[in-house]
Amino acid sequence: MKIYPKIIGLFSLLLLGVDAMGQGATSVTPSRAGDRQFKMDTVFSAHPIREDDKMYQISVWRRIDLREKYNQPLYGSGDTKNDGIINQIYKAIVEDNALEVFADEEFTRPLSISEFQENFWIAANGDSIFVKQLYYLDFMEHFVFDKHHSQIKFDVKHIELVMPSQTNANAGQKTIGFIRFKDFYNHFQEHPEARWLIFQNSAKNLTYDQVFDQRLFRSVVRRYTNPDNAYIADMVNPNHPNPELQAYLNSLEFEHKLLDFENGLWEW
Repeated sequence: MKIYPKIIGLFSLLLLGVDAMGQGATSVTPSRAGDRQFKMDTVFSAHPIREDDKMYQISVWRRIDLREKYNQPLYGSGDTKNDGIINQIYKAIVEDNALEVFADEEFTRPLSISEFQENFWIAANGDSIFVKQLYYLDFMEHFVFDKHHSQIKFDVKHIELVMPSQTNANAGQKTIGFIRFKDFYNHFQEHPEARWLIFQNSAKNLTYDQVFDQRLFRSVVRRYTNPDNAYIADMVNPNHPNPELQAYLNSLEFEHKLLDFENGLWEW
């Protein structure tokens, strides 16, 4: 007769186990099925954050100038820079057909391969260019305070390939195309031949997904969320004797405000 309590106890444990599997640990796998469903960006974000956990958020548009010494590992080696990040992205789009590219920041108009190639290789005056002349890599991210993990996070949304004005026959900057950051991240996570190059120690080369996770680049803020949706350069008084320098200083000032915000979270 004593066997029945044991059977009942075992049955209860099985029910608890099934319930625990259904619930899941939301702090570890927040998108897991359970009693609650959480809204998350699974289209653009490589590391989605639950919308309900975002206590503070601001959008920031940044530019990586690959010519800077700190960014040389992304720019590539030699005179051609064919092993750099720009050419690796080009190969992923054209040769591997692994990344979808768009003409606009809203991602409403996809570009065909031929349209993308023309944007990539041809300047405004019709001249052909070289990969090394494409030395800007822009991206947009959300600066987020995740209250669930009590952390500041950089949630990158998209990458913009840009042709500098000097390369574009001094006819102004030209957008080559936009790609989703999640697509970029997942593709290069599986293609270790595309590397962030450490010239002093080639045994420690990293993949591009690791570079963005560890923020191993130097970037300049070009725009942030504001009522006029204006770039920092557009906010400078046009009568300023050196508007480009002032825009750069204003960009640094905004960067320091972000750092102060993060540091101030823990002062109390």
